[in-house]
Amino acid sequence: MTSSSHGGRSQGGRHHAARQVAAKVPEITVMFWIVKVLTTGMGEAASDFLANKSVPVAAALGLLGFAVGMILQLRTRRYVTAVYWFAVAMVALFGTMAADGFHKLIGIPYAVVTAGYAIALAVIFYLWHRSEGTLSIHSINTPRREIYYWLTVLATFALGTAAGDFTAFTLNLGYAASSVLYAVLILVPLIAYRMRWMNEVVAFWFAYVLTRPLGASIADWLGKDKTKNGLGYGDGTVTIVAAVLIAVFVAYLAWTGADVQAHDATMPAAPERTAQGRTAPTRTVPGQYGETYRDAPYGEPYGNRRTVEAEPTDW
Repeated sequence: MTSSSHGGRSQGGRHHAARQVAAKVPEITVMFWIVKVLTTGMGEAASDFLANKSVPVAAALGLLGFAVGMILQLRTRRYVTAVYWFAVAMVALFGTMAADGFHKLIGIPYAVVTAGYAIALAVIFYLWHRSEGTLSIHSINTPRREIYYWLTVLATFALGTAAGDFTAFTLNLGYAASSVLYAVLILVPLIAYRMRWMNEVVAFWFAYVLTRPLGASIADWLGKDKTKNGLGYGDGTVTIVAAVLIAVFVAYLAWTGADVQAHDATMPAAPERTAQGRTAPTRTVPGQYGETYRDAPYGEPYGNRRTVEAEPTDW
């Protein structure tokens, strides 16, 4: 489920920002999935570590981190590797707390929490698709689509957290068995996509949801006490190790620019203004994934706005 970059790569990692960016989210590569799983594990371990110290402090830090991450990400004019992954890490932390709070503080069963977040995610997907005509991450180039994207990411983190706890505790599988279960399940969208049984949009979001319980189950297995069927390394240790690995991988991606989506060669430049200050008429252009767009000026922060006319491979 990786997407190859289109177009030539710039000379030298330092100059990758000069490339034209098609969206404010990264290209989907193997490295993307590695960092994504690490952020889920770090979010799980950090949330548990902070909650064990003080629930109010943990909630305040989680909310503050989420707010800062979103403000930084939404205010950027282009895809910035460090900013994006910081936002993901903060969503991981906050999403974990959002799911755990319903069970640990209110007492709602994991099955109910899991079902509730699954419904919430389905509603977000429905509204997003009805509004924009696509759920493809290659179209995240307007503020409204970016808002839908991050709402979806938050819902997937909360859903994945609840699902991981559901299999570990309600089904009594434990952390190790849950890790194996989700490692096997995440292969389903990969195989289905490779066999052309599932389109890339469905396969991506299917796998994206599963990365959360996979990473969280592994983190719990490594960090929890042996009395809880863990290896006993401690949530704090797991948090630090995961954070260091994330920092290393993100630094590599930022240096090489390997995660920057190449500008769609079929997408024309922003319409030039006429002598009277009016923009040229919009026109329909094909996208690189089979969809067609109405091309219209959107403003410097995001380049052109591309509104989906039709996407035959989507739902």
